Amino acid sequence: MFRLLGWTMTLAVWGIIAFTAATAYVFLTLDSKGLFRIPEREPGIMLVAADGQVIAERGSFFGDEARLSELPSHVPQAVIAIEDRRFYQHFGIDPLGMARAMVTNLRAGRIVQGGSTLTQQLAKNLFLKPERTLWRKFQEAVLALWLESRFTKDEILQLYLNRVYFGSGAVGIEQAAKKFFGRSARDLTLGQAAMLAGALKAPSRYNPLRHPKLARKRARVVLKAMVEEGFITEKEAASALRTARAVKNSSYVPATQYIVDWVLEQLPDLVGDVKQSIVVETTLDYRIQKAAERAVVRTITAEGRRRHVTQGAMVVMDGTGAVKAMVGGRSYKRSQFNRAVHARRQPGSAFKPFVYLTAIEQGYTPDSVEDDSPVRIGDYRPENYGRKYYGPVTLRKALALSLNTVAVKLCVAVGPENVVMTANRLGITSSLNPVASLALGSSEVTLLELTSAYVPFSNGGKAVVPYIVTRITTRDGRILYERRGSGLGQVISEEDLGAMNDMMRAVITSGTGRRARLKGHEAGGKTGTSQDYRDAWFIGYTAQYTAGVWFGNDDNSPTRRVTGGSLPAQVWKSVMTEAHRGLPGLPLPGVYRPDEWSEPAYGEDRMAGGIVDFLAGIFGGGRAEAPPPPPPPRRARPPQRRIQNFGPARHPGQ
Repeated sequence: MFRLLGWTMTLAVWGIIAFTAATAYVFLTLDSKGLFRIPEREPGIMLVAADGQVIAERGSFFGDEARLSELPSHVPQAVIAIEDRRFYQHFGIDPLGMARAMVTNLRAGRIVQGGSTLTQQLAKNLFLKPERTLWRKFQEAVLALWLESRFTKDEILQLYLNRVYFGSGAVGIEQAAKKFFGRSARDLTLGQAAMLAGALKAPSRYNPLRHPKLARKRARVVLKAMVEEGFITEKEAASALRTARAVKNSSYVPATQYIVDWVLEQLPDLVGDVKQSIVVETTLDYRIQKAAERAVVRTITAEGRRRHVTQGAMVVMDGTGAVKAMVGGRSYKRSQFNRAVHARRQPGSAFKPFVYLTAIEQGYTPDSVEDDSPVRIGDYRPENYGRKYYGPVTLRKALALSLNTVAVKLCVAVGPENVVMTANRLGITSSLNPVASLALGSSEVTLLELTSAYVPFSNGGKAVVPYIVTRITTRDGRILYERRGSGLGQVISEEDLGAMNDMMRAVITSGTGRRARLKGHEAGGKTGTSQDYRDAWFIGYTAQYTAGVWFGNDDNSPTRRVTGGSLPAQVWKSVMTEAHRGLPGLPLPGVYRPDEWSEPAYGEDRMAGGIVDFLAGIFGGGRAEAPPPPPPPRRARPPQRRIQNFGPARHPGQ
């Protein structure tokens, strides 16, 4: 008897020594791998609109998304009841729970109950690979002991709720609540909490969206366990599932996501590699943003099939270049490509203002008269929309009616390279080909840069760089980036600006952009339609805002005769009406005083001379002297430059 007792004690001692040695070995092994450290979550990024409203959050801005103290008591209770009833009694490993699970499994003849505590499950999720080996279970136990020694029970439970997988890509109770029930974890009902707790055993099998019947059956098991533990009454359990139904998330993703992506693209240049949670303050105006998205989507939905238009984009900015709204496409869910920022398309006649400004700076006036008639330059024969010609017309009328022949003749007369310099000066950054067809928008640009290049017409002649980020701070308020500066300076004189706005105003009051007229607000702008109706544009402005609209197709297929004066002008008016709600009507900047200009130059002699020089350059004439730096003197007409090619043959022009 004593010998048996002695052997038992000896074995127990050696067992304790062996367990201690093995534990120490595992501990040292894990420590050498640097595992005794809670993995940091991805740094959070919070984007806010100009009024402080949150646009979007990425990563874990506040660390753990759900705070235990903020959750309804039945949320953690549901998890404890079904996963680890003795959570607050054990020390990370629960021998009683393991024994109970072993007995239950032996009786069932299969594994129906696990013996791992919540702490062990957390250790597995945080540190270990999903392997089913005895050695890994031993590592899990050691890590659980370490967690219990470092954190309180509530801290461990909070870590668990924020790191455990619930299915359908949802990690953490907050993501799961939003994924399955469209609400925050702070608002979960008892039945919803039971469903989520039940999903932990097998996230795919008990997924509330994919297998609602199985999920509800499992939730009843959870509720029964909660009654047994005294967390809830049988009456509460009986009624808990009556309203606990998962909601299918809408496929809709707001167009603000295009802005989020654009901001994220800029972060490396603004603050480098983000290693901590940050707040990005933007210029976005939510009211205008919603109006822009609504107008673009509704127009395509209503007219897209009939007019063969599948995509649209819009940008709204103020006089400093601050982007107030951006829509990058019809549906972010279907396509994440931002057509406002990255799509390069032919602007058609929306490019003409740069030709006319070049002419104004060289001495032309809105009342200068040119001949609108068929023209041929080598093999290039531009035609007016509808092949209609008006004969002698003022530049004002020619721009208002978007007459192609006059624009091409002007481009040749003032020099395509000078037009390129004018466009670059105002904000066009894309490569432009100095050919005669440049006047009709043969070189591709983005909606963002074209819209920003119109801003000088609205703000008094100052070029801008479009921007949306104003400041970036850390979560505790330390400034990492703050925008400074006031743009690129004056690029249009007051007199030339007045002349341009005199003509651009006529586009809306009596020209191709009549559908964009704003009640109570003076506006200018230009329609644009590329070859074969592939692109339809309207870029317009008031003294407060500049906005650009584009419609077309990603595959560059033609629309069914959609012009810039139709759908784009209508959307522009709709959005700008909302943007100007409550704002006073202001005149466009600049003053046009015809009596202060020299006698208007009439087109026959002046234009003929320009074309003669142009053709001479092609067929052997000497290259002209380079023009003076921009902006050139008002009435000085620089020599013509040689043009290398002709571009496409036809353009709708409106």
